[in-house]
Amino acid sequence: MTDAAILSASGLTKEFKGFVAVNKVDLAVERGTIHALIGPNGAGKTTCFNLLTKFLQPTAGKITYKGQDITGLTPADIARQGLVRSFQISAVFPNLTVLENVRIALQRRRGDSYDFWRSESVLHEYDDEARAHIQDVGLTEFSNERAAELSYGRKRALEIATTLALNPEMLLLDEPMAGMAQEDVERISALIKRISQNRTILMVEHNLSVVADLSDRITVLARGEVLAEGDYATVSKDPKVIEAYIGAGHA
Repeated sequence: MTDAAILSASGLTKEFKGFVAVNKVDLAVERGTIHALIGPNGAGKTTCFNLLTKFLQPTAGKITYKGQDITGLTPADIARQGLVRSFQISAVFPNLTVLENVRIALQRRRGDSYDFWRSESVLHEYDDEARAHIQDVGLTEFSNERAAELSYGRKRALEIATTLALNPEMLLLDEPMAGMAQEDVERISALIKRISQNRTILMVEHNLSVVADLSDRITVLARGEVLAEGDYATVSKDPKVIEAYIGAGHA
């Protein structure tokens, strides 16, 4: 592990009743990069991601964030330290407007549950900051629309806006392009690239063209173990990676 790593794992292992889903994975995500975690179906990507974001506890191994051991912490603990998992922690309420959704995220960041019982006029104190996050994700013209009325891709953008409202230093994105039309893929890819300018991103993603376009570094998993690591040009030509994808039914 290097000093440049903001998030690292050493010997990360997870067993489920004798089945080893993740086996002694070492991972280092360097500060200020976009790092992708990829692999064929059944590779252990989701389990590894859930371990890193503390939705699962490892059977063995150590996870370090900004030099501190976070192996035993909860998702809420690490979110308070600036490590936030998008689409899991984000709160999006379909019957509230885009502005109201982001404002609720800002209230939650303050940690004051009584904010939910305060007058409407007091809550408007958050509006300027909420609008800034909405502008960041390209949803300004939809500020007063209910979240339920947004297209799928714009709902994803709103979820990212609510996550950004928590002021994370590092974002962990779980398949941000899943189920999207190409137009939405392009929009969210551009958004991820834009918001990565002053933060670190780790993402699990199946869309390899997105991975190629966005990622500085890629870790490839297969059968719960690290198969290869490097930039896209390196891992895409690795015979072991090609064999793993073809063997799993991927071209």
